[in-house]
Amino acid sequence: MTPAVIDDTTLYAVLAPFAAAVVAPILTRWFKHNAAWPLALVPALIFLHFASFIGPVSEGQSFVAAKAWAPSYGINFSVYVDGLSTLFALLISGIGTFIILYAGGYLKGHPQQGRFFSFLFMFMGAMLGLVLGNNLISLFIFWELTSITSFLLIGFDHLRAASRRAAIQALVVTGGGGLALLAGFILIIITTGEIDMAVLLSSPDIIKDSGYYLPIFVLVLGGAFTKSAQFPFHFWLPNAMEAPTPVSAYLHSATMVKAGVYMLMRMHPLLGGTELWTTVLPLFGGLTLLVGTLLAIRQTDLKLMLAYTTVASLGLLVMLTGTSHEKALEGAVLYLLAHSLFKGALFMIAGTIDHEAGTRDITKLGGLRSAMPVTFVAACLASLSMAGLPPFIGFIAKEVLYYGTWGWLEIYGLPMTVTAVVGNALMLVIAAAVTIKPFFGPKVETPKHAHEGPVLLFAGPVFLSFAGLILAFFAHTTGVLFVGPTLSSLTGVFTEVDVHLWPTKINAPLILSVVTIGFGIALFTQIDKLRSAMASTLTAIGWGPDKGFDQFIAGIVSFSSWFTRIVQTGKMQTYMLLTFVFTAIAVLLPGYLVDSFPAMPRLPDYRFYEWGIFLIAILGLIAVLIAKTRLTAIVSLGIQGFAVALIFMMFGAPDLSFTQFMVETLSVVILALVMTRLNLSPRDHRSAPDIALTGVVSVAVGLGLTLTLLAVTQQPFDSRLSDFFTQFSRSIAHGRNIVNVILVDFRGFDTLGEIAVVVLAGLCVLALIRVRTKPDQSETAPPSEIVQTKPAEVR
Repeated sequence: MTPAVIDDTTLYAVLAPFAAAVVAPILTRWFKHNAAWPLALVPALIFLHFASFIGPVSEGQSFVAAKAWAPSYGINFSVYVDGLSTLFALLISGIGTFIILYAGGYLKGHPQQGRFFSFLFMFMGAMLGLVLGNNLISLFIFWELTSITSFLLIGFDHLRAASRRAAIQALVVTGGGGLALLAGFILIIITTGEIDMAVLLSSPDIIKDSGYYLPIFVLVLGGAFTKSAQFPFHFWLPNAMEAPTPVSAYLHSATMVKAGVYMLMRMHPLLGGTELWTTVLPLFGGLTLLVGTLLAIRQTDLKLMLAYTTVASLGLLVMLTGTSHEKALEGAVLYLLAHSLFKGALFMIAGTIDHEAGTRDITKLGGLRSAMPVTFVAACLASLSMAGLPPFIGFIAKEVLYYGTWGWLEIYGLPMTVTAVVGNALMLVIAAAVTIKPFFGPKVETPKHAHEGPVLLFAGPVFLSFAGLILAFFAHTTGVLFVGPTLSSLTGVFTEVDVHLWPTKINAPLILSVVTIGFGIALFTQIDKLRSAMASTLTAIGWGPDKGFDQFIAGIVSFSSWFTRIVQTGKMQTYMLLTFVFTAIAVLLPGYLVDSFPAMPRLPDYRFYEWGIFLIAILGLIAVLIAKTRLTAIVSLGIQGFAVALIFMMFGAPDLSFTQFMVETLSVVILALVMTRLNLSPRDHRSAPDIALTGVVSVAVGLGLTLTLLAVTQQPFDSRLSDFFTQFSRSIAHGRNIVNVILVDFRGFDTLGEIAVVVLAGLCVLALIRVRTKPDQSETAPPSEIVQTKPAEVR
């Protein structure tokens, strides 16, 4: 179905967070932390706007809106609204509303709270632009903007070295992946000739049928895997916990880390279903699921435990997306929705515990249920959904994804199902640990007197945790309004789903759920032993990707220092040599790569005196090369210029000939005068290898420029520019000499720049002339006149 064109309101909705970022510091200065209330209206209104699309997209409709940005390059600021983008926009704006409120309470009294709000809104706008992006180039701009704004948020507490390192690490990893994604997008544009996602999705096989599917696949995965922290790029995400908790809650629930999953889901109709897709994605996704849950077991910090389970959940989503099986994709959509709700709630709960109790180490917490009753209820509801227990949306997602993995291709169904069961069982262990350890058992004395936080802190966790329960009770409506439209975007065809809370019969998914719950409970009873075993295992392994990142950065710094010492020697000779080396490469390499060197022209029938001028030029060149002194070389070089001036004169350009005569005369005279004032070595003392190297480079540059000029002259002459100057030089610039008019009027600023360069060079020459080298007294004065001096006293 062709997308319907809508008005610009949706474009303004994407830009609204950036406007809020501007006013946020002002409102914070006026209302302090209570500025969160009016600021939260911005994402709330955005949520209501995109909620108006739920009905139409659930019926299979899609929409586009665009504004010209750089029309000469085909780049527009455009949005594409369908089931997938609507779901993400609702999650970003809906959860973002409560994140803004939470940030108001969490950073109450912080001197930079206004700046934090501003960064948070820019992050929100970048994510909205990413998930709604239609034009590939504008989508990429928002993609990279999420990396930049997350860098600002993760490194918000910039006085701490750990925060700065985590921010740089996230920027390097995700930014590097972003460059790969840009290359993939450019290759897609070159391959298909299309730049809009909506147009590409209307022809889903256009990339699969091309010869560039493999490089496009690898490059897109490079961007998605780094953004969504897939193994072996998973290490940056837990380190990002150095950010304030509002950032962690937003980052893990609805924003940046889901961007990679969004990209894979968006590109599924274009890249999915192939053998490569259904092999690579499940393999890396399943490995990430197991690595994330096992590393989570080792932790005792609430935020780190939740962070590693986010890595695991992202791996589960990638694994399910990689199956290209409709039921597994349905499970991925349900789990995406469930994870956003319970993970956002649990991160805010962890932050509230830290804020009100003074620690988030589960070994130092206990018995908080009476001191923090509202937070306790929200934690229970969110943890039950995370554990996949009924009657929560997490349970439904687990049932459906088991149906998808078990019913997938026979050869892969069993290992994928086992991976999912083990991963979900470990997820249950963490869900139980983050709730039972802090809230149950005897009360433990904490660094701060634990008490319930203000409404700004518990509003988000309560709403999100109850939302996971409500969506499950209205499972059929959830399926019709959210899951079906999103699944249609993934499959490329309109798909209806029928989601139920309770299984209608005892089947394999239900049995697998029971096995998962039993296995998880058994593991939880041994959580301390599991944590100790994981710690011992990781200690024995020693090296890991996180340490490897530091080694990689250190290697880059060392290489940069070594390379800089080679190319930045402080000698003009080195700089000139490198400049001409790369000039030779630039003019010779393209012709070599495409095997399109120009044909040598036929020598014209010159007269004898014309051949004589060329012979004079050649003799001048030989004289320059064999000159014994620099002064002789300069004078000999003038022969070249005068020969060129004569060539101009003989072939019908007397004005250029006259200019050339003047320039060469002045150049020779001025250079000769300058050389007589400088104390320069009369001979070239370079070694034979240096002379040979510079000779080779000189020949290469000359040959390259000659071939370039030949290639240009062999092309059909385009007279449009010449005709323009001929037509308008008199009427616009009031000059009959077209060359002079071009230099003075049409290229006036260019000529002014050239004059400035010449003046600057003259000043440099003047400075060199004024330099005087003081002679050594011991060599110039008679021995009797040498004054003996004592060393100066050190004061």
